[in-house]
Amino acid sequence: MDKLKRINPIIPLIQLYILEDGYINSENDKTPATKRRRKSQKNHLWSDNLSWEERLADAVTPLWRLSYDEQLELKQKHQETTLSQLVGHLSGDPKSSSPVKNKLTFPLLPILPSPVRDGYRNKSTFSVNRGADGNTKTVGFYLGTGKQGNIVCVNGDHLLNMPEKHKLVARCYQDFIRQSPLDPCLLFHSGGHWREVTVRTNATGHTMAIVYFHPQTLTPEEVAVHQTDLVDYFMRGPGSVCQLDSLFFQESSMTRCTHEKSPYQLLYGQPHIYETVLGFKFRISPDAFFQVNQGAAEVLYGTLRDLISANTEKGEKQGKPTDTLLDVCCGTGAIGITTSPRVEKVIGIELIEQAVEDAVHNAALNNVLNCKFISGKAEAVLPGLIVDLSCTGGGLTAVVNPARAGLHYRVVRALRNQPNIRRLVYVSCKPDGEAMRNFRELCCPPDPQKKLTGEAFSPILAIPVDMFPHTPHCELVLLFER
Repeated sequence: MDKLKRINPIIPLIQLYILEDGYINSENDKTPATKRRRKSQKNHLWSDNLSWEERLADAVTPLWRLSYDEQLELKQKHQETTLSQLVGHLSGDPKSSSPVKNKLTFPLLPILPSPVRDGYRNKSTFSVNRGADGNTKTVGFYLGTGKQGNIVCVNGDHLLNMPEKHKLVARCYQDFIRQSPLDPCLLFHSGGHWREVTVRTNATGHTMAIVYFHPQTLTPEEVAVHQTDLVDYFMRGPGSVCQLDSLFFQESSMTRCTHEKSPYQLLYGQPHIYETVLGFKFRISPDAFFQVNQGAAEVLYGTLRDLISANTEKGEKQGKPTDTLLDVCCGTGAIGITTSPRVEKVIGIELIEQAVEDAVHNAALNNVLNCKFISGKAEAVLPGLIVDLSCTGGGLTAVVNPARAGLHYRVVRALRNQPNIRRLVYVSCKPDGEAMRNFRELCCPPDPQKKLTGEAFSPILAIPVDMFPHTPHCELVLLFER
């Protein structure tokens, strides 16, 4: 952080939250005060008295000026405000989010800190665009918007949450594309080829790089020439300093493309890297989801394991059948596999086929025999699956860990309407967003019009886990029972 000075404190962040991908997002209200805050923050980011490095740090890691204890205090207050909003909805006062007026009816535990605070990210995606000096082959992170036509790509070497290995790969990729005769792809309709690079690492330093490329009108033979140049640069040229274990290449004419639509091509090295969490080993493919902070992931999964197994251990003491764990949005199977010793059976559901393949492999790799993983949309698979499970007897505990968009309403309906599910653990990285709608639907009185006919859940316990130091975000674990 030698390029940055911890001065010019940013405006109060308790009511203003900036997303990690660099754009600004205030609370959902549209009051004049909120609009003024938003405008003030934008003016701050583009203020003349800040360097490009400071502007980027304020956008990507907006809490970097605060001590870690101050960061945790701010996040704790935000979680209290968010959960007070839920209490307000359940009590019939949805417009109030006051922690004083809507006193929590369940415990909110102190936030669990991240064991690692700097350089914790194990996955980073670096964009390609015009830099502050005008060079269109600049690799880093965006400031500005396409709508306003003021995008500037700024190098991320100074960012606290990025490990040095990721920064090194980004610098080398920039050097490579600057010596390439091909243009960068800044806008799909305007031509160009070189796009983002994603870097994934594990705790032992193994490194995977994925280069994204727009073929435009190039023939496969012409693309192969540039693939060879890429391999030569990273394996035998200046890029060999990165010591890549895997180099992947994906051709795509879309912003984001799955492996099924456009397969990741392994140009060099191993097809996977591996990570260890709570003594279990996990295989990670190029597009598989895995928590970005391995140390904090162990804290999170350990917390989930204790919550999930608490009901099971009670059942075992009473001589009842142990629970089946239903792991919705299971990714590569981390939650289910780490919890598997404490439950009778685990059934995971995941949309991404490659992630399901990884989950199956991970279960076999760890000699876990009580896990089954199903590929498909949760909203399509879950209703029929729960009907089958309800015929087998025994208790059902569900854990859901969706993306920011939350759960599909059909998934919520299936969970809510299955009486055998007595305990539900919801993990959210943005509880004040769409997840709040899920919370309300899980806990509201029966509503035949919405086909929410099952007994309502009640929030029992909330535990924040700091997965993202230097940002306003954290994971919230919310336990529901009925």
